[in-house]
Amino acid sequence: MRILSFILALICPPLAAMATEIEVDLELILMVDVSRSMTENELEIQRRGYAEALQSADVYAAVQSGLLQRVAMSYVEWAGTQRVVVDWRVLETPDDLAAFARTLTAKFDPTLRRTSIASAIEFGVRSIEDNEFAGLRRVIDISGDGPNNQGIPVTDARDHAISQGFIINGLPLMTQESYNGRSWWNLDDLDEYYRHCVIGGPGAFVIPVLDWNDFAAAVRKKLVLEIAGLRRAPLIRAQHKFMPKMDCLIGEKLRRQREDMWSDDL
Repeated sequence: MRILSFILALICPPLAAMATEIEVDLELILMVDVSRSMTENELEIQRRGYAEALQSADVYAAVQSGLLQRVAMSYVEWAGTQRVVVDWRVLETPDDLAAFARTLTAKFDPTLRRTSIASAIEFGVRSIEDNEFAGLRRVIDISGDGPNNQGIPVTDARDHAISQGFIINGLPLMTQESYNGRSWWNLDDLDEYYRHCVIGGPGAFVIPVLDWNDFAAAVRKKLVLEIAGLRRAPLIRAQHKFMPKMDCLIGEKLRRQREDMWSDDL
């Protein structure tokens, strides 16, 4: 009997590993932009907006609507690199959601550099694959105020993630404060960029933020859609003219143009 048990352990190690995973309705990683283009005020607004949304009755109801009534969530700030603010946790009670929110607002850190949406997606994939949870759905949520300008093409990262069964949603930040003084990197059609170049997977959507006063409400709406697993059509600005084609390398091209200008000035 001991020999048989030893042989089974050798030939079936994946089964033993799977048995240790915690089943949840959703694995959701929140990838939040803190690149140099973001102000300290915007960083604080984002943290407090997520904290407010997580403690709302709507988000708790979404958690309760699932088959298992629990989700796993992580909050990561990204730019050219990534910084884990809240590591993976199980959320199933109001106290769990409140504790996650308190961690978000406990300390505000300085911003990072560059804008690599591709690296953020790649980090999200690795983080979900390496955690101890087994979710019925796996979602990477990307927020940001500009296009990808570092790393591999964002479409390559997106397509790889989708091929592995991930869903990517987008929260483009198109507020006036984001645009003032930083016009070089700004895209008037950032929501279309996200829709064409960033999001993907079943039910993927975009919710643009046009005013920081609306941020917490947008995050609450986004979390409810993601946690409850509701499938909706992509959400874009009603006043925005549809663009049939978007250059998904626009951020890289803008960076090269700026670097060329700096070289000419030397």
